Amino acid sequence: MEKPMTNGMKGTWLPIQASRSARNTINPIRRIVDRMKISPNPAKEMISLSIGDPTHYGNMLPPVEALEAIVEAVQLPTCHGYAPSFGTLDARRAVAQFWSRSNYIVKPEDVILTSGCSHALEMCVDGLADSGDNILLPRPGFSLYVTLCQSLGIEPRFYDLLPNEQWRADLSHLESLIDDRTRAVLINNPSNPCGAVYSEEHLRQLINICERNHLPIIADEIYADMIFSGNQFHFLGMLSENVPVLSCGGISKRFICPGWRVGWIVIHDRHNLFKDTIKPGLMDLSSRILGPNSVTQAAMSHILSETPDSYYDDILQQLQNNAEFVYNSLLEAPGLRPTMPQGAMYMLIAINPSAFLDIQDDKEFFTKLLCEESISCLPASVFGIDNFIRIVLTTPMEKTEEACQRILEFCHRHAKTIA
Repeated sequence: MEKPMTNGMKGTWLPIQASRSARNTINPIRRIVDRMKISPNPAKEMISLSIGDPTHYGNMLPPVEALEAIVEAVQLPTCHGYAPSFGTLDARRAVAQFWSRSNYIVKPEDVILTSGCSHALEMCVDGLADSGDNILLPRPGFSLYVTLCQSLGIEPRFYDLLPNEQWRADLSHLESLIDDRTRAVLINNPSNPCGAVYSEEHLRQLINICERNHLPIIADEIYADMIFSGNQFHFLGMLSENVPVLSCGGISKRFICPGWRVGWIVIHDRHNLFKDTIKPGLMDLSSRILGPNSVTQAAMSHILSETPDSYYDDILQQLQNNAEFVYNSLLEAPGLRPTMPQGAMYMLIAINPSAFLDIQDDKEFFTKLLCEESISCLPASVFGIDNFIRIVLTTPMEKTEEACQRILEFCHRHAKTIA
């Protein structure tokens, strides 16, 4: 008779437990959306306003120049193997040149390539803080920030963004959260989910707080330069004289290719505060996955230098047209109050539950809208704020128009009648 299998000790196999890191890795979006057992209305075509993938409908695609560069790169015999874990020199030089300005030069040795911007953010969080430390995060903010911190045993502390002030940071609230275990402040500009673009003055106010408290900045700048008319983007690292900044970016949004998986960390450190510790630590962390996609790296120089301004102009015009149409349309919806974004790809819309007969919060709005109208958005509670929804502005205009019409009909159907 065969002996029962064991797990290294006497007796039978027991359930094998996941690690603490695995148990603590929770994506708020997936936890809410995936666990909701709901189905769209089969009589209506599904329109997704929830996916932050600009390629979803095909109206936004990578530039022809990028496609040509990838085709050429994949035929090279030199780009199918392992590259340096922190990126090839040619690709790092391309990023440095792309983001350099006449008054500020980025050096290739200050660029670390990563497997997308999310990987860059993970490396920065992991490289700056230990378990038991805390990092200050915006609220509302991209849910991945929380996922990354909690997975590593780092406490996320949330500073409020002000909805009535174009989502500017509440400066006094932010500073009140700082203690001796605070290791960094994360600033997202232009922002997801708010669509805010911060002025130079406001960014300098944030930098001043970090300087007073000797805190480095993690800058999530994946939407750099994706701004609507009347606004201006400023890199935090170029504004900061004394505070070291780790700027996270990539090609996924600006070049509409999230699946190509190349991002970066640009290290802004005028006084060498990162030189002997953080910078080599980040390079060591990059070795855990042996570097980002080698084919995309081989194409980086051509992608970054040859894509014409007309390509960016067209993408931004589509986004702004969608934003303006949604904003003007939903101003007429009972129970909703949209905020016109200044950039990025998103809009937050406030919900007033008291204006509805049978909708108590953003999750119920999301559920009923999907079931009745086959419109998917995201309840903003996944971003840390209640009674807002986030919609994505990358849909073709005809789908945007149809979605707004359905949302208007939905809101009127559920609205309380006014005597």
